[in-house]
Amino acid sequence: MAPDTRPLQPAPNLIELNIGGMTCASCAARIEKKLNRLDGVTATVNYATEKASIHYPDTYTPADLIGTVEKTGYTAAVPPPPQSAATPAETAEPVDELRAARTRLLVSLVLSVPVIVLAMVPAWQFDYWQWLSLTLAAPVVVYGGLPFHRAAWVNLRHGAATMDTLVSLGTIAAFGWSVWALFLGSAGMPGMTHPFELTITRTDGAGNIYLEAAAGVTTFILAGRYFEARSKRTAGAALRALLELGARDVAVLRDGTEVRIPIDQLAVGDRFVVRPGEKIATDGIVEDGSSAVDNSMLTGESVPVEVAPGDRVVGATVNAGGRLVVTATRVGADTQLAQMARLVEAAQTGKAAVQRLADRVSGIFVPVVMAIAVGTLGYWIGTGAELTAAFTAAVAVLIIACPCALGLATPTALLVGTGRGAQLGILIKGPEVLESTKRVDTVVLDKTGTVTTGRMTLVDVLPAADQDRDELLRLAGALEHASEHPIARAVATGAAQSADATGGLPPVTGFANVEGLGVTGTVDGRTVTVGRERLLTERGLELPEELRRAVTEAEAAGRTAVLAGWDGRVRGALVVADVVKPESRDAIARLRALGLTPILLTGDNATVAGRVATEVGIEAAQVIAGVLPAEKVDVVRRLQAEGRTVAMVGDGVNDAAALAQADLGLAMGTGTDVAIEASDLTLVRGDLTAAVDAIALSRRTLRIIRSNLFWAFAYNVAALPLAAAGLLNPMIAGAAMAFSSVFVVGNSLRLRGFRPVAAR
Repeated sequence: MAPDTRPLQPAPNLIELNIGGMTCASCAARIEKKLNRLDGVTATVNYATEKASIHYPDTYTPADLIGTVEKTGYTAAVPPPPQSAATPAETAEPVDELRAARTRLLVSLVLSVPVIVLAMVPAWQFDYWQWLSLTLAAPVVVYGGLPFHRAAWVNLRHGAATMDTLVSLGTIAAFGWSVWALFLGSAGMPGMTHPFELTITRTDGAGNIYLEAAAGVTTFILAGRYFEARSKRTAGAALRALLELGARDVAVLRDGTEVRIPIDQLAVGDRFVVRPGEKIATDGIVEDGSSAVDNSMLTGESVPVEVAPGDRVVGATVNAGGRLVVTATRVGADTQLAQMARLVEAAQTGKAAVQRLADRVSGIFVPVVMAIAVGTLGYWIGTGAELTAAFTAAVAVLIIACPCALGLATPTALLVGTGRGAQLGILIKGPEVLESTKRVDTVVLDKTGTVTTGRMTLVDVLPAADQDRDELLRLAGALEHASEHPIARAVATGAAQSADATGGLPPVTGFANVEGLGVTGTVDGRTVTVGRERLLTERGLELPEELRRAVTEAEAAGRTAVLAGWDGRVRGALVVADVVKPESRDAIARLRALGLTPILLTGDNATVAGRVATEVGIEAAQVIAGVLPAEKVDVVRRLQAEGRTVAMVGDGVNDAAALAQADLGLAMGTGTDVAIEASDLTLVRGDLTAAVDAIALSRRTLRIIRSNLFWAFAYNVAALPLAAAGLLNPMIAGAAMAFSSVFVVGNSLRLRGFRPVAAR
């Protein structure tokens, strides 16, 4: 038997751990590598969700695995069980996980601004200004920079260097030299200023302070980390949203009486009642009654499914018609909804973490800088220079390497790029998303709600040979207006919008709903019946042969037809369908222009899918129809196994796991919260052209980030020879740092000129 992968009760040999202390993707890679070195252990660590999924043999215990993670320098714990859907939200006080990071950032920002301003404006450098700068900068470097120093220490113990190492090393060097210059050098003298001149001269460093560099770099990078953490925080929200989809209580039949109980008390075999408009509490079999059930939330099928005694129903779907009595067959973690939650979690946990560019470069740059600093110190001491001058040159190497512009490179581009995206209806969740957009070569499009509108629309009226079209639509629309069925609403809306219905639809008397078949009532003195052929035949209404053929042709094209009749005859048919969004065809053509291969994926049947594909210009070979939610994930995995990098565009609960599994998930903002939370990009506009803009904007933002990183390092590298030669004075260091930062910000601001598809 395959092991149960549910998160609440992991099977033997499979465990999930919450990992703490990770600051970048390389931390996740280090933990994963350490765990996988254990004999028989297979581990996947996800930086975004801060979780590790571990398969392990009987020779190890969970405590052994937690101990291995802790020896690597991080924390690990078995996650607590998620809150039941039946638990009222009020009982759980929300925890603001970002409060500490936000407080650290705000304190550092308030203290850093005066330090930077005083250092950069000589006219404001009053007597003892340097001591005020020290007082303000010290908490920033110690308290604000504590996460970087802690991470750098962990990395050092394991022989690794990341962005944290560079930040910690540079800020401590800048701050430490400033403290030495103030207490033991000449920088603490009253009236000391940093003159605004860019002369290259050799100095002993006794009058140089670099407090603005230490405080500024710490604050800039804290800001970048905070905004990244804020976007990362939503990683597990898809699972919470899935759990909240289910019903919270249920009306159970006990000795013929309805008793309302919390959902977690429902047991297999219980009989429960579902009224029109209510959610079905759990998976089961209909025992009594018939109705139309809206399954689109879970299956993606746009047409409600008619159910009768003996048919299966799924929990969390909506009863759109009559009263049902259902016998529960699966409850709790065994339901289809719970299985989908596990699919989403498995897809998120197994997603390969993207190594951040800054950390990759830092892994090379930091050891090189340290080697240059040590070499500089040794060279100057070896040539007989004073010890103070030798240390000045060595520390200057570390200070100029301190990544002020590097701290701005990613956050500023993300800030401008995401701001421009928000203006265009595109929400980008984090920097890892951008790298995926560059590699994507295949885009999987969910049909319902993505390529199509996701709702039924009246598309044709087929009157009998001697029947007036407008009268057919007016009478049928008036009757359907009294029904809550999705097909009835489509007919009623179409009738109300008709030019001949501007005066309003006539009133209906004697309205009756025949469950699962249709409706009847009196309109303008006529007894009108609208529904399936069976209902009209039972009422003695004759169906003309030419109308039967027209209905057959409409259904062969993947549409749904309902019949309407009165006075002994069927007077016509009304055809409804989930129509293609007007912009979908152009958007798919533009996706091709970006080098992407579009694939249409749907839970609907092949006939419907084929019609939609033809309308939007997708080849029949690129259509995959009749797939269940779990199969959508399998399709994405199969494409990835073929070597493709897959983007998935969807809007429903049934798409959530596939969105999480894909290399790039794009959710329509008009869709469900679950889909949005499981995605990497959210398209607020709800049309497919937003997907084109999202991918194009993300690719351009990534190019800007890469160029920012290049220039941020280039300025530092260019100044390293001056520092090593002992020729770097404070104003050159400050000017180089300021200029590189201004360049990075200016480069990022170019993203404000990004133009959407509609404006090109």
